[in-house]
Amino acid sequence: MKPSHACLSVLLVGVLLLAGCATPPVVEAPTDRPAAGSVLRSSKIDPALEQRILALDPEHVTDADVRLTLAHAPAPRIVLLHGGIYPVHLLMESTGKFLARMGYPEKDIRDPYSREWSYSPYDESAKIAGMIAWEYEHSGLRPMLIGHSQGGIQAVKILRELDGQMSASISVYDPVRQEFEARDSILDPYVGRRIPIVKGVKVSYASVVGAGGAALLLPNQWNMIGHLSAIPNSVEDFTGFFVTADPVAWTLAGPTAETTYRHNGSATVRNVTLPISYSHVFVPAVADLADDAATREWLNAYYPGSNADTSRLSLEAQSHVLWAGDVWYEVKKHWVLELQRLVRAREALPEGVQDAGAGSPIS
Repeated sequence: MKPSHACLSVLLVGVLLLAGCATPPVVEAPTDRPAAGSVLRSSKIDPALEQRILALDPEHVTDADVRLTLAHAPAPRIVLLHGGIYPVHLLMESTGKFLARMGYPEKDIRDPYSREWSYSPYDESAKIAGMIAWEYEHSGLRPMLIGHSQGGIQAVKILRELDGQMSASISVYDPVRQEFEARDSILDPYVGRRIPIVKGVKVSYASVVGAGGAALLLPNQWNMIGHLSAIPNSVEDFTGFFVTADPVAWTLAGPTAETTYRHNGSATVRNVTLPISYSHVFVPAVADLADDAATREWLNAYYPGSNADTSRLSLEAQSHVLWAGDVWYEVKKHWVLELQRLVRAREALPEGVQDAGAGSPIS
């Protein structure tokens, strides 16, 4: 076992002794439900920053772009979904810290009530889908999903919820008040009219790694048997990662015709096979990658299909960076695309309406 993995294993055991000690924070309730056009009108992005956002290339976002532009703008909610064996949630906590250290706002990763970094695959999938709708209604930015192991199965299940494959309707879920609302539709920030959550709300990006296999035998995942590989229209871009010779996800020979992810409509779907040196368990333990200058430079330069050379990186980095780099690339890309969509919608508002009700600008 690698030294960092050994240390993490000790940490995983130690946290068992501390479980149950923390209490949820007192969180201020959000403002009233958005009115028609209020999200676009109250956007607090400075006009100069708006122009810098529109000038960004979503396919090639640099470290300077993140620090000088994106870090000063709103960000979509990222929903991290961890595996099911306690305390494996610490692995996705590592992913959350990685994204934050690379420049993503921590507040848009952590749960707004509990401050946890990730969500359990035993959570009600309809609740997470309802929360995604709430986030979109309040921010105008479509959230992202990143799932590991059984959390990957949960991510696809949430996509199926949004596509109406699990039930005919979903209630809005307020993550701050921690309660369902008595409605199954939201006010779309762009069109200014009510839309149903089912077949009306999408996530911009979703990815899963190590999903499937033995976890599908668990009772809470039985309804995903035969459905994991078909990606519905409720996501724009989807990436499925396979670890070569993964005994947990049952991909010993890599992805097969049956396990390869494919769209069943309009989603853009990619399949990525990770080397045999990658571990099903420790793939998302990537927080420290952001702290090494050489690895950080590699991560910021990575883009899918670049065939980036990892040989000059540390052995520890080499067993994580392909996954971390691909995820970070897609997160940056969709951060930019969602902001550009928001800015263009604001520019389309009638003159004099853009700043109505806006607060202090962000620059």
